[in-house]
Amino acid sequence: MHRHRRTLAMVCCLIMSGTSIVAEEKEDEFVSLFDGKTLDGWHGDEELWSVEDGAILGATDGEIPDNTFLISDREFGDFVLKVKFRLHDHQGNSGIQFRSKEIQELGGKELPDFVVAGYQADIASERYMGILYGEKTGRGIIHDVTDEVREKLEDAVVKDGWNEYVITADGDHIRQELNGVVTVDINDPDGEKSGVIALQLHRGHDMRISFKDIVIKQLD
Repeated sequence: MHRHRRTLAMVCCLIMSGTSIVAEEKEDEFVSLFDGKTLDGWHGDEELWSVEDGAILGATDGEIPDNTFLISDREFGDFVLKVKFRLHDHQGNSGIQFRSKEIQELGGKELPDFVVAGYQADIASERYMGILYGEKTGRGIIHDVTDEVREKLEDAVVKDGWNEYVITADGDHIRQELNGVVTVDINDPDGEKSGVIALQLHRGHDMRISFKDIVIKQLD
């Protein structure tokens, strides 16, 4: 009987150990898109974007001609993206673009540099936190949060502190999770299937926002 218990305990330890190893291997599949020191791998208006205290900092007095972005040099298709953000003083409007395209004109109107169009996981001090928006696509709010989700976000979002988005784009499937709260989980056959990742500063807002721990796992 004692021998049986010892054997069972060893098996359990091995299973738990194996589970831990698998979890570590899966975590290792994520690749960092920000080195914590420079904006290498990104491009945008250098007067608005910098690195401060190991995080990307975007700052504007709101007097910018259009929404402007810090844009990844690379494009991505199917992935899981994790980004931590802090909306300073919980004031302003921002977002994380994905599967987006850098554009120079829209509707015959020339645009300033560093403008993108595409999916946006919204970040805002008001009701838009957590929604899926179509930036400069003509689609507006692609998926709004429900009243139930909005109530959960009231408790989950750390105002003027660090929060984390987990964004999954896999074929038509788009999922957004904010501090453990699922805000979007839809199939969207009309959206782009690849593009850049970008961080937003919204015109008309005197604001500061920081981003860190930006990691991505590409899906097969």
